[in-house]
Amino acid sequence: MSLNVTQKILKEHYVSGEMTPGEEIGLTIDQTLTQDATGTMVMLELEAMGVERAKTEASAQYVDHNMIQADNRNPDDHLFLESAAKKFGLYYSSPGNGVSHPVHMQRLARPGRTLLGSDSHTCANGCMGMIAMGAGGIDVAQAIAGEPFYVKMPKVWGIRLSGSLPDWVSAKDVILELLRRHDVKGGVGTIMEYYGPGLESLSAMDRHVIANMGAELGATATVFPSDGEVKRFLKSQQREEDWQEIVADDEATYDIDDEINLSELEPMIAKPSSPGNVVPVQEVAGEPIYQSYIGSSANPGYRDFAVVADIVKGKSVASGLSFDINPTSRQMLSDLVADGHIASLLSAGARLHQAGCNGCIGMGQAPATGRNSLRTTPRNFPGRSGTKEDSVFLCSPETAAASALTGMITDPRSLEMDCPQVSDPDEPTIDFKLLEEPLPPEEAKKVELQRGPNIVALPDMEPLPDHIEVPVILKLGDNVSTDDILAGGSRVLPFRSNLPEISKFSFEMLDDTYYERTKELEFSKGHAIIGGYNYGQGSSREHAALAPRYLGLRVVIVKDFARIHWQNLVNFGVLPLTFTHEEDYDKLEIGDALHLHDINEAIKEDKRVPAHIKGKDNEIYLEHALSDRQVEILQQGGLINWIKERQESKSR
Repeated sequence: MSLNVTQKILKEHYVSGEMTPGEEIGLTIDQTLTQDATGTMVMLELEAMGVERAKTEASAQYVDHNMIQADNRNPDDHLFLESAAKKFGLYYSSPGNGVSHPVHMQRLARPGRTLLGSDSHTCANGCMGMIAMGAGGIDVAQAIAGEPFYVKMPKVWGIRLSGSLPDWVSAKDVILELLRRHDVKGGVGTIMEYYGPGLESLSAMDRHVIANMGAELGATATVFPSDGEVKRFLKSQQREEDWQEIVADDEATYDIDDEINLSELEPMIAKPSSPGNVVPVQEVAGEPIYQSYIGSSANPGYRDFAVVADIVKGKSVASGLSFDINPTSRQMLSDLVADGHIASLLSAGARLHQAGCNGCIGMGQAPATGRNSLRTTPRNFPGRSGTKEDSVFLCSPETAAASALTGMITDPRSLEMDCPQVSDPDEPTIDFKLLEEPLPPEEAKKVELQRGPNIVALPDMEPLPDHIEVPVILKLGDNVSTDDILAGGSRVLPFRSNLPEISKFSFEMLDDTYYERTKELEFSKGHAIIGGYNYGQGSSREHAALAPRYLGLRVVIVKDFARIHWQNLVNFGVLPLTFTHEEDYDKLEIGDALHLHDINEAIKEDKRVPAHIKGKDNEIYLEHALSDRQVEILQQGGLINWIKERQESKSR
């Protein structure tokens, strides 16, 4: 039977379930990726599970998010993560080494492998011919422990590329065009696989740009073939021996078919405040800007910075404009310095920041209130930049550079200059002294975890009760993101290892009374939240499930869920339900008391759960999409309890 690339890799890693779209399957995981904003919790979960050593081919802990050392909390977490990486047998990437996704691509990614990361943009490594997926931290901890990863079998969305990109158009415009067509829910329940003659003109790092923002369409993963370009890239990284060819068979088919003629694309831009709010740049040209920001995992390559440097070389950016350069790896920064590009950027007025995520996650480089910021980042959810009343546009490096020169949104094709022709260095610097290899097992056993005062152990989670009577404490609309539920930024991120403290920030972007109102309730009685479509989109941060759970959240009822957050709710014992009849959303208001009875039997025996609205004499029916395994996890109070029970059963 002819297979596409996705099917070939899944077939090699499939361990359970039916490979039918929508059915839960179990997959073996070869590699894992954690970053510091989520990794502290992963390491605490490994400890709680009793894991002694990673059982994967390669697991890496990166420090790229929480690098502003305003006080002791972030550096304390870094010491904890370094000691945990040594203890559990992980690679460790120190602060300043670079953003996890491009560094992993350069040093550890291997075609044909599966990669699971506690960061939603882990999908970027699909550029290497991998199945790379984002997940909640506890799912990654489970994979590190050698357990399969469970996911609903996606449909495979085949996107045929033809032609080649015109001058002033780059890979960012490809994925923005798909977001223009399909919006932020267009890829839900799919793996996006690219193929066709247009691939020949896209470098491995161009593919990284496209794969990275598959997350913004809600896709489970993005896959490119492992072809001659991937071989060239690995050779440039002195890792040619890791290459293997993986391409779709000639007669391969897809569940969904799509096509992009690269030659017909033009510069695109996502307007505030959604990655799906995309229009051609020329439609908004002339809007004044305060900031032009270059970098992030969505445009992390040498070319993405070098082309900007060539555009601004010998010129000056507009007066009063903040021109922020955020390098994405130490290795790439060394090459930009050697080739004179950093000098060109600085001479034009750039502000150079350390290699890391930085402003993408709201850790510095926040724009002025209400002023337009152009960014090559993957997301522009409200407030994600660090400024609550922000106005963030997403665009290509070419558009960001052209706009920096003029001080207004500018179609780069209007510049009176030839488009720079830039390609990756044939022999880039290989400089990863700060990517530390795992310790040998005997040495690892002697390592003690370094706990600063901000490291707080996870609380025990009680089993799912059979009867729940809870008030509705929040009623929310569509496209609520995990940034809305629990913000990033320098105020919040330092508490990622301290659940009691970080929980105080829950939902403050949407309702800053939420935390105080949960305190007024008896936590043991709990509460419910109501939402609309695409609830929990965006970042994989499991704190968006864990913090409200700590405050008493027991059930979330929405029109539909984003994949990762739905799984995170299950992992921490929160019952995720959807309306059987969407009009029932209008029957519920803040303050209503919901009574769910015989829950354990209902979720085990049926897909429907009755709920009584006290005082209104209304009964509505709710649905769940839980597998038998997930029902067990919920009944035991979450994934940690479930894994501990499994391990104890094996030792009996």
